[in-house]
Amino acid sequence: MPVLAGGHQAQAEPVLTASVHESKEIVHQLKELPEDMPRFLFDSGLVFQYPDAIRGIYVTGHSAGGSKFSQLINLIDQTDLNAMVIDVKDDFGNLTYMPEKTSPYYGISKQYIKDPVAMLEQLQKKNIYPIARVVVFKDSVLAQQKPEWSFQDGSSVWKNGRGESFVNPFMKEVWDYNVNIAIEAAKLGFQEIQFDYVRFPEGFENKDAALTYSQGEYGQLKQDNVQKRVTAVTDFVAYAKEKLKPYGVKVSVDIFGYTATLPEAPGIGQNFSKISSHVDVISSMIYPSHWTAYFGIDKPDLKPYELITEYAKLEKKKLEELKNSPVSRPWLQDFTASWLGSGNYKKYGKEDVEAQIRALQDQGINEYLLWNAGNNYTKGVDYTP
Repeated sequence: MPVLAGGHQAQAEPVLTASVHESKEIVHQLKELPEDMPRFLFDSGLVFQYPDAIRGIYVTGHSAGGSKFSQLINLIDQTDLNAMVIDVKDDFGNLTYMPEKTSPYYGISKQYIKDPVAMLEQLQKKNIYPIARVVVFKDSVLAQQKPEWSFQDGSSVWKNGRGESFVNPFMKEVWDYNVNIAIEAAKLGFQEIQFDYVRFPEGFENKDAALTYSQGEYGQLKQDNVQKRVTAVTDFVAYAKEKLKPYGVKVSVDIFGYTATLPEAPGIGQNFSKISSHVDVISSMIYPSHWTAYFGIDKPDLKPYELITEYAKLEKKKLEELKNSPVSRPWLQDFTASWLGSGNYKKYGKEDVEAQIRALQDQGINEYLLWNAGNNYTKGVDYTP
């Protein structure tokens, strides 16, 4: 019989208990299960303890399946880090491991991770908490395979300035395609699904009218296109959370940091408060290098402590307004943003990473993730300064 979190057994039927009275009459009492209790809970066989607070690093499929993996495990072993966010579906739309040949995702696998179960068993032994990153609507592979699920520019699939294509958040088929990948990751033993690129393409409001695409059932809504985008993105998050309930995983979403500073970011369809209401964890990407002169800080990359502090104050107020607020676990910067040009950036090192962590801690936020695209993390950092 499936076991629910906390060791209670899931009952498939209402429970009948009998009590015998002196008159020998048997009185049956029907005890109803709570409606939101899952009737079935999947057990991967792997057991992970949620740490005191997640302090994690980003790990690509290449790194997870290559020689760098042992280096990253050693980094976590020797420090207060305790979690990995591992690409399961990457920024191009590829699955990073090879599923069964019967899987509908067999054709999109790059098999960077040769044996995902063995990898997760290794993480279990090391008490490293595994989070599966699933890139959702940025998906060049699916866009080319299913142009009707994408945005078309004339007779071809639209691409942004970096040559990347997106699939259409209005399409329920796209939702299921991604949610089913997340379910497979949960079955493998990942403890959390982190959805990234849960949005329309950047600047979509400027190209909306020029592209051909379906609004699906959202076309019937009496909303303008801006609000339809917000509704579709929010609905996807709520749908994914519901579908993943039987698998006992937490659900998190990566979101642009600036969305917390606005009522919503309607071009891309992200509303910070609405998305936050449907997840266990919200992970704002608040890299100092990615801000303009917000919060009165002219060159934010030069002031990591000040920038993170101001953001955290604002986010705290937003989350306090919610009935069910998620855990805040922002993405922090462990890379150097030289593209900002001389005088606008600095080489990020130990002090700068620690300054960001300390800024979060000073505002009562104890969870965070570190981003470095090549997984080359700064040495000698105190992760609980």
